[in-house]
Amino acid sequence: MTIGLHLPLDNCDNFIWCLLTQALFTGSTESFTSDSSSKPSSPASTSPPKMVTFDEMMAAARNLSNLTLAHEIAVNENFHLERIEHPQNSLPGRVKQIVHKAFWDGLEEDLNEDPPEYGHAIKLFEEIKEILLSFLNPGANRMRNQICEVLDTDLIRQQAEHNAVDIQGLANYVISTMGKLCAPVRDNDINQLKPTGNIVTLLRQIFHVLDLMTMDMVNFTIQSLRPHLQRNLIDYERAKFQDILEETPSALDLTTEWIRESIQDELFSISGEMSSSSGANGISKPNLSPTVLLTNSYLKLLEWDYQKKTIPETLMTDETRLQELSRKLNQLKIVGCISLITSNMLPAVIEDIPDLVEKQKRISFVLLEGMHKESFDLKEALNTIGVQTCNAVNESFTERGFQLLNKEVQANLVGQLCNIVEEDNAVITLIGKRIHLYMKSLLASPCFQKSMPTVPGGLGVIQKEIETIGSQYASIVNLNKQVYGPFYANIFRKLLFNETETNKAELETSSN
Repeated sequence: MTIGLHLPLDNCDNFIWCLLTQALFTGSTESFTSDSSSKPSSPASTSPPKMVTFDEMMAAARNLSNLTLAHEIAVNENFHLERIEHPQNSLPGRVKQIVHKAFWDGLEEDLNEDPPEYGHAIKLFEEIKEILLSFLNPGANRMRNQICEVLDTDLIRQQAEHNAVDIQGLANYVISTMGKLCAPVRDNDINQLKPTGNIVTLLRQIFHVLDLMTMDMVNFTIQSLRPHLQRNLIDYERAKFQDILEETPSALDLTTEWIRESIQDELFSISGEMSSSSGANGISKPNLSPTVLLTNSYLKLLEWDYQKKTIPETLMTDETRLQELSRKLNQLKIVGCISLITSNMLPAVIEDIPDLVEKQKRISFVLLEGMHKESFDLKEALNTIGVQTCNAVNESFTERGFQLLNKEVQANLVGQLCNIVEEDNAVITLIGKRIHLYMKSLLASPCFQKSMPTVPGGLGVIQKEIETIGSQYASIVNLNKQVYGPFYANIFRKLLFNETETNKAELETSSN
């Protein structure tokens, strides 16, 4: 199947909006927007409330949908649309089955009348004609004319009035044309569309294959559009978000609060340093670096509570990816703690059994799968990891004729691993700080793709995994900076000018 695609940047909206509309109405798209079912309302805007008309709201919704879908197509190489078939015993599946059966039974009754009633059948062929025409290249005039001539609904109606319409012949032509237009992957589906005595069954099968061909066309167009979007993504996203901001002035409220929190954290840190220092003659104006503040803001996303806290508007297109990276990083943190505790408590064992570290790591990843779920019992998982680690050590010692670990050592190891769940656990605090330090150095690195920062001590067992996550995370952050940099700059100009002076006065008051 060949599809012509010539979409300048400012005309991408039409395709993207049509693509989104089809996805929404067919229910056949992957999830590329975040779940907003449990998110709190946005903070109140500092600007006066503005009445938003229905047209403005729809324009903002369209811009937001275009931005989200364009971003997903560009950054997600695996993004595609696919049909979702609901189980027949589910409510949607039963409803669909009942509705479709009623429709096709009605069509069969019409065609079995004497004389046959062709009204619904003609409408179906008119729909088939439009679908076939949508598959054609702009220059395929010969086939376009042929389709329009054979499936001329006015002519078919005249033939129906004289009971001279050849429904079977029209169906055969449609099948033949579908074979010329379909992708190779659909050849087998086309070959199964054999003419039968039941024209209703045949038409039903034809529409099923046409749905598959439509999805093929859309996904092919997505692949063709992706390089174009990737080349122009920064300008496109920035322009779309500017449109959203013009329609909805409060569209940066969460982002502003996100940055404000980093400023307040930095000022609080400076305040603590000033109050603890001796011999200070006065308090100078804090020198807040927007680059450092923005980096600190991005680092907050790794510990974000995505279930209870709404992500900043400028990062909503990457929410799913950031949430997944956060989950993986939390899992790695636990794996790092397990390895560090084991190596400290059993250093001689680690030296005698070189493959124990990797074996324990594999066990840990398996047993920690799904640890982000509320129903997950982390302490029980850690207990099992400890027990299996001791079993692995004893098995190896048995093979070598060594004395087994005594029960006190085993109980101590299992107990230390289970203590990881405690909030003030020193090991998880240490590992968390080192991961935070690595991620911070990664964001500060101008060319992390060529040279990754050195992984801090204690993280060697998870070095490969943390470098992979760090690289993905830094890529998301760098693209976000390029797109939304001007918006962040405006926020910093507003907040730093006001906040710094305010906090300076507070610091002077507290020092007196």
